[in-house]
Amino acid sequence: MEIRNIAIIAHVDHGKTTLTDALLRQTGVGEEGVSMDSNALELERGITIYSKNAAVFYKDTKINIVDTPGHADFGSEVERVLRSIDSVLLVVDAQEGPMPQTRFVLKKSLELGIKPIVVINKIDKPAANPARTEEQVLELFLELGASDEQANFPVVYSIGRQGIAKRKLSDESTDLTPLLDTILAHVPPASSPESLGKSARLQPFNLGYDNFLGRLAIVRAYEGVLKTGDAVFVKKIGGETHTGKITKMFTFRGLHKVESSEVVAGDIAMIAGIPEIYIGETITVDANAEPLPAIAIDEPTITLNFLVNNSPFAGREGKFVTSRQIKERLERELEVNVGLKVDFDSGDVSHVSGRGELHIAILLENMRREGYEMQVSQPQVIFRRENDGEVVTEPYEEVIVDTPQEYQGSVIERLGTRKFIMKDLKVHENQVRLTFEGPTRGLLGYRSQFVLDTKGEGILSSRVVGFRPHAGEIKKKQVGSMISMASGKALGFSLWNLQDRGVLYINPATEVYEGQVIGNTSKGEEMAVNPTKGKQLTNMRSKGTDEALNLIPPFELTIERGLEVMAEDEYLEITPKNVRLRKQQLTEIDRSRSRRQG
Repeated sequence: MEIRNIAIIAHVDHGKTTLTDALLRQTGVGEEGVSMDSNALELERGITIYSKNAAVFYKDTKINIVDTPGHADFGSEVERVLRSIDSVLLVVDAQEGPMPQTRFVLKKSLELGIKPIVVINKIDKPAANPARTEEQVLELFLELGASDEQANFPVVYSIGRQGIAKRKLSDESTDLTPLLDTILAHVPPASSPESLGKSARLQPFNLGYDNFLGRLAIVRAYEGVLKTGDAVFVKKIGGETHTGKITKMFTFRGLHKVESSEVVAGDIAMIAGIPEIYIGETITVDANAEPLPAIAIDEPTITLNFLVNNSPFAGREGKFVTSRQIKERLERELEVNVGLKVDFDSGDVSHVSGRGELHIAILLENMRREGYEMQVSQPQVIFRRENDGEVVTEPYEEVIVDTPQEYQGSVIERLGTRKFIMKDLKVHENQVRLTFEGPTRGLLGYRSQFVLDTKGEGILSSRVVGFRPHAGEIKKKQVGSMISMASGKALGFSLWNLQDRGVLYINPATEVYEGQVIGNTSKGEEMAVNPTKGKQLTNMRSKGTDEALNLIPPFELTIERGLEVMAEDEYLEITPKNVRLRKQQLTEIDRSRSRRQG
């Protein structure tokens, strides 16, 4: 049976996973209501976070499909996958056209010499313009330096939700057969007779974990045949070699793993038995075989500290609260999350670096759901010194904003003060698309402001474009913190009086402690308040003194919102049930003392 390997790449929300699910259903290996996005967080947010494998069978050919994340923070997932496949389906929304992540994933695949198949999806949208989208995709190919062969890409039009694909817009179609035929026609076979005759060489591009089998490597077999029970040599990236034995192997059928006694060249499989395996290493049965080229991963851009929770409410909700438990959990995460870097040097504090706020927030969200309790410091951008320390560089991002015309002024103004430079402006009917470039520092904490500035109608997406010289000081409009100076239950009467001073983060009847940040002040200075103060009651009844308490709904903190709004001298306390913001020094006396020392 011939094997073809493809990855599905696209910007977030352009329909990769829906299209993959439709392919699985059409070829008889998918079930109704079962999706590639199986993680609870993925289902809640409607985004793909982890790349996943599936396989469909069509006309005596096995097509391995890898679904990749569309969000820039999970770019490290995409890069590894592209090394293990032979072609990509580039899915582009017929209304939105190419977006920042489309550019990011396409650039990576063109550099590897892959010839993409373009799928223009969602052609049933009211404002869809497939012809314009196709033109924009071609422009993007040429801009990214595609070869003539790559720029001469086949195009398929589709409606992923209905499971329909067409080669021409005028064609009649009831299923995805045109897309499957295009894959067979344009994707090269994954192996040749010569590669099957050589000794086995495989390379892991992803990792998994099983409670019974331990660490699992998801591998692409490049040469030869590997059998269960084979003794293998693992060639590390540094040059050293160690040995292992294959205990179990699985190949994919639909979304399910099927145990297999052998893996042949060209296939994608999951293997168990090598506990020390890492991404990019080479597994071979011949001790003298050449290692395969290593897989490079993009550098992290932001860093923050994970600490043990030491607030007055510590240990009330979490099952795992000690520094040892948090450290063990981070070590487990490092086994499968290659975009993450952790430095365990300093006692109870772990320095965690990642690709962006969402990358870190997903890790924290997973940890709190598992019963972990911790606090984290404000995310900081990673600076690098280059040219023997003479030049300080920092990560820069390209930001694309789609917004109604009436809000463009406030977006341009806000990003301008954050050292962003506008590169492009396109107007389409009442919508504008603005393209900016600027330092990642300027984007930290901006997203919630962007939602307010565009009344929730704007779309902001970004991608890291590399490290560039330091942009200088950035003046952001700082709101101050409203700090509780008492412990107890917050009362509606007190919050009603405080809501005029700024934005509250808590509801009435929420338990608070001294030093907890319960809101922000619009004037920008810190303010100590007492949210537990009740109304002075007397035994006199007078007409008109009982006003109705009209409370504005609070700006409830989630992990992402907390990471955005927190100040440098604050911690975000994360427990299985609550997200709280607090000052590092809880009492006013301690805060004054640390200010004097600082």
